Amino acid sequence: MSDTPNTPKPGQKTINLALQGGGSHGAFTWGVLDYLLEDGRLHVEAISATSAGTMNACAFAYGLQLGGPEKARETLEKFWWKVHDYGGTGYSPFKNTPWENFMMGNNFFSGENPFFHAMDSFTRMFSPYQTNPFDFNPLKDVLQKVIDFDAIKACDCIKLYISTTHVKTGKVRIFTTDELSMDVVLASACLPYVFKAVSIDGEDYWDGGYSGNPALFPLYYDTKSNDLMIVHINPIEISETPTDAAGIIDRINEISFNGSLLKEMRSISFVKKLVENKMLKDEYQDDFKDILVHSIRADDALQGLGVSSKFDSDWDFLIKLRDLGRQTMKNWLTANYEKIGIEDTVDLHGEFLYSISRVFDEKIEAIKSKKKPK
Repeated sequence: MSDTPNTPKPGQKTINLALQGGGSHGAFTWGVLDYLLEDGRLHVEAISATSAGTMNACAFAYGLQLGGPEKARETLEKFWWKVHDYGGTGYSPFKNTPWENFMMGNNFFSGENPFFHAMDSFTRMFSPYQTNPFDFNPLKDVLQKVIDFDAIKACDCIKLYISTTHVKTGKVRIFTTDELSMDVVLASACLPYVFKAVSIDGEDYWDGGYSGNPALFPLYYDTKSNDLMIVHINPIEISETPTDAAGIIDRINEISFNGSLLKEMRSISFVKKLVENKMLKDEYQDDFKDILVHSIRADDALQGLGVSSKFDSDWDFLIKLRDLGRQTMKNWLTANYEKIGIEDTVDLHGEFLYSISRVFDEKIEAIKSKKKPK
């Protein structure tokens, strides 16, 4: 086991990561993390994660605990190979048909698997309490073969914050590193139309994406680093309005799963505006650290992939996503590494405040003009 405490090596810059969920599309995040570890210039203090992001976070942390960055890379690959191994045997409606594989070639095929939609309709007619009474979940077997949660709980090399949704209240529930367990991880990825709610200490939880995909607030309340890097795998923007039923449902899911994250981003942007324009009382100024926000977005890389692809465990597909993540991270570091610790690399006000930004700016100018001496 690694005895290395959670401190950066000389020359490294420290960041926090926020990893979204999105099923098999999480292999894109695998690629981002793989290149980050290979590059070696960034030290990760903490990760907040949901669903597939949680899987990546746990594999990342467990690998670091076992033997540092190279072991973390090995553990991430082992996890995704097991996902393929369990999901790729035999025929499944959650994987590409031979026709789709033929059409894909070296690129992604944007067609939707008709068998997936038949299964999707079935799950909306019957609950998992009827269709899956023994609560079979292949992800549990994958995790048991790859990750030792007791080892992660003892880890001092990284902090983890795992988002789940409390079923009865609809509120986000964050589990920290010392609370981590198999049930917590399964709850973070529990799609309620496929699996039964996961019970933890007598309370039921669903996928964290419904209330925090992922939650950002632990990263600015409970960490030292000011730099927050969000790895998006649910597109924020799309090029065209969907007109087919599958596309409409997919976009509704993307919007709902991005909703909580965008609210937090708007809150960060709003507070930064207040701080920048010295609109807080002096006694409150020190309560807000200057969060520097960075963003790795898969909008372009995953353009055209439908919802069924989030359940596809074909190895070639996962490797394509990984390689896209690696290249995206490499490009981002080339363009932005020097800005880490100095400034945002995201236009928070322009991207997340939208028209409110103009109104807010006008209000600030009006207040400033009243304060000018006559």
